[in-house]
Amino acid sequence: MPETTAFGPDDLDSYLRRIGWEGERRADAATLRGVHLAHGRAIPFENLDPLRGTVPSLVPADLIAKLVRGGRRGGYCYEHNMLLAGVLEALGFGVTLLAARVVVGAQRYEERPRTHMALLVEVPGDPRPYLADVGFGAPGALLEPVPLIADVEFHHAGRRHRLVHAPHRGPLELWVLQAHAAAAGASGASEEPGGPVGSGEPVGSGSGASGGGVWQAQYVFTLEPFERLDFEVINWHIATNPRSPFSGRAYVQHSTPDRHLLLNGALLTETHPDGTVKRRELTDEAEARRVLDEEFGIAVPDGTRLLP
Repeated sequence: MPETTAFGPDDLDSYLRRIGWEGERRADAATLRGVHLAHGRAIPFENLDPLRGTVPSLVPADLIAKLVRGGRRGGYCYEHNMLLAGVLEALGFGVTLLAARVVVGAQRYEERPRTHMALLVEVPGDPRPYLADVGFGAPGALLEPVPLIADVEFHHAGRRHRLVHAPHRGPLELWVLQAHAAAAGASGASEEPGGPVGSGEPVGSGSGASGGGVWQAQYVFTLEPFERLDFEVINWHIATNPRSPFSGRAYVQHSTPDRHLLLNGALLTETHPDGTVKRRELTDEAEARRVLDEEFGIAVPDGTRLLP
């Protein structure tokens, strides 16, 4: 993956301290899973820069400064996954950037542009690549990477996912990441405005599925490689387009073993592994800043207006 990231030993040390990873530093599946999960638990998803009218930088040194050494900030899709890509490369993994269409709430896959970044990770000695993604701003996000295998259900960190194929007009296979309804039970933002989560597909309709409920498509992608410069353009568009959900309202989320916490505009939603959901509206800026500080671990930059 040329010209993607250039993280040195000090950067790697700082990153691993930030996410609390004390395991092995080697390019194997266990390290990939552990680092991916630790990243998702430690660094929140937030769009405060686009909300302030600033395009987030994807320069490696800026990612380290903001998401790692700053300590009390997060980022959105491109920042998270570009940071993880650099870390994985520094650890010896092979990484390819992929572009996906976020289809939560879409009637047809073709309704959405390819604006989400995901990662295809190669583990030395393992014939199967993995789909990794620490930057998906929705409760149906992966907490651990999954092998690129179709029609197999994966259970990880309390969530259930699978990959399936779907027909389309292109020359490459179209992959669909699906989340079980319990993991995708609350509507999330996508990189294109959309409605509520659709009805999904009954669990059990594909091989490898089990139990009741529905599968819901999160995003679709092919294995066509994208480069850092492609995402510089996409990042600018998503941060500045007035139709983008990330430029017009606060969107912040953080997952722990006990709950998934989401602030979408003024609505604070707390979702628990058993499916219990609590919602409340934040009423003023002081309360919103306190919630981001105490619940999300985010220091809000001066001059940022959080509530509509």
